[in-house]
Amino acid sequence: MKFAGEDRYSRQERFYGIGAEGQKKLAQAKVLIIGAGALGSACAETMVRSGVGKVTLVDRDYVEWSNLQRQNLFSEQDAAERIPKAAAAARRLRSVNSSVEVEGIVADITAEEIGLYTQGIDLILDAADNFEVRMIVNDISARDGIPWIYGACTGSYGISMTIVPGQSACLHCLLDSIPAGGDTCDTAGIIGPAVQMTAAYQTAEALKWLSGNVSALRGTLVSFDLWTNRHSSVDTAKLKRADCPSCGAKRTYPYLSPGSHSRTAVLCGRDTVQIRPPSPTRLDLEEWERRLSAYGRAERNPFMLSLTLDRHRMAIFPDGRVLVHGTGDPAEARSLYHRYFG
Repeated sequence: MKFAGEDRYSRQERFYGIGAEGQKKLAQAKVLIIGAGALGSACAETMVRSGVGKVTLVDRDYVEWSNLQRQNLFSEQDAAERIPKAAAAARRLRSVNSSVEVEGIVADITAEEIGLYTQGIDLILDAADNFEVRMIVNDISARDGIPWIYGACTGSYGISMTIVPGQSACLHCLLDSIPAGGDTCDTAGIIGPAVQMTAAYQTAEALKWLSGNVSALRGTLVSFDLWTNRHSSVDTAKLKRADCPSCGAKRTYPYLSPGSHSRTAVLCGRDTVQIRPPSPTRLDLEEWERRLSAYGRAERNPFMLSLTLDRHRMAIFPDGRVLVHGTGDPAEARSLYHRYFG
């Protein structure tokens, strides 16, 4: 499809690192973004505005009011209607650049299913809200030779690293060198500039890789704190482990093993637990709306069903996932899940 306005990318093409040839490569590229929240929406917008050929977003969650402070693709209407982030982001991005193919997938990333989304992908941008998913991405990257760009932020802090299979250390190699837990958006909050700075590091590296400027890749683990004015860049070459189970000589890809992904997960930033069914399923939301309306207020949109109870609220998705709001206790969430879903 021909875009309106012949000079849409003229300023980008004038940049010496991209040029007309680099722009052609961007137009042929396919990028997968894991997560469509703050980082994911910022990265996706840059990729789409830059003219990347296809952008796919995968996210399990929906838009809430607390997202609007920093998640730049969403509107108040999206929050009021509880539209899934992947769907809302894709809709907005298509209106930004109709020449880019944008796909939004409402799903959870699991070891069993991640391969469905990585086929034919040139690059993965990490915008996940938990470390478990990042390790799954790391293993599929190492196994299938797909480069990916790690990124995370909380408070005023951000961190990013580009991982090229066969060349750089992988995330598993660096587990002892980077924070895998601790503060979250829920405990430390987050400011918008930390999101934008992290996304800028990620998308700059993405543009280098996709336009063929491999020699310009940073090659370091970069971190910063915008509030305390600190910045560091660490060479990770010496941290590559020969015995790494993900990228070493004897690889087992531990995070791709069936059952390695937990069935419950406490979501970052909210008093919410996600529960996945023990086996793949498809729910008829209209039928479940009829069943559950006897227990509370049931509301359905094209993407999900919401059930409001006395002290909790459940968001039910067609793939069988349920978000239990009002508790951060997995045991309590499982009890509620089994009460209504058996």
